Amino acid sequence: MRYYLLSLIITFGLSAAVSAETIKTTVNGMVCAFCATGIEKTFRKQPEVDTVKVDLAKKLVTITTKPGKTLSDAKVKEVITYSGYTMGKIVREK
Repeated sequence: MRYYLLSLIITFGLSAAVSAETIKTTVNGMVCAFCATGIEKTFRKQPEVDTVKVDLAKKLVTITTKPGKTLSDAKVKEVITYSGYTMGKIVREK
């Protein structure tokens, strides 16, 4: 029984350690579908990125990383700036 409980604790602990991360940021200057598509394509090229959702109405980009991966704030800013925009605050969720 102890072995079983220990196995469960280790399994859940390890799965939590390699969970995906959700990163959200607002993008200033994103005004059309072409803008949104450009940002989405640029983020999809990043090897750490699993999914990207762009909400044009809210000017919000939501990035989900692959399990165990992350994007630094500097990298997020670099991608947004490379796409020709400025950004607001970055919010991270596990």
